[in-house]
Amino acid sequence: MPGGGFSKLPNGSVVVALSLPSPAGDGSTVRFLVHAVNRARALTRLRNLGLRAVYLRGNAEPPTPDEITAVLHHPEGLLWRTTPADHKELWHPIRALLRPRSWGAAPEAPKAPDLAPQAPPRLTLPQPDPVRRPEPRAPIAGSA
Repeated sequence: MPGGGFSKLPNGSVVVALSLPSPAGDGSTVRFLVHAVNRARALTRLRNLGLRAVYLRGNAEPPTPDEITAVLHHPEGLLWRTTPADHKELWHPIRALLRPRSWGAAPEAPKAPDLAPQAPPRLTLPQPDPVRRPEPRAPIAGSA
């Protein structure tokens, strides 16, 4: 079951900590830390990243002092890590979680460039449109 909590800092801002099920589906949980002006904005930051069903009910698992220090010293103010029992894993920026690759899949290896000689591309210039000259007009009768 997801859990979480918050701590209000002396300057009025809050640090919200949420434990959510892992996107990998392996039964583990992921702990998110968000530093924001208030609790609503912290949850909005997570919802804007694609975590739609994020709610903070109660204060059962508030952030520890170490977690508060970690999120305050990070420029983005948004960190995550899996929640093992030993807590030896370091905190990751949210960019590491939102990479475009799918969970459990190996990253694609970069493709080697094709070194076979190729003919240079032919340059074709656009042809100008033929210039249309107006037909000469017949002199107007009665002038001259």
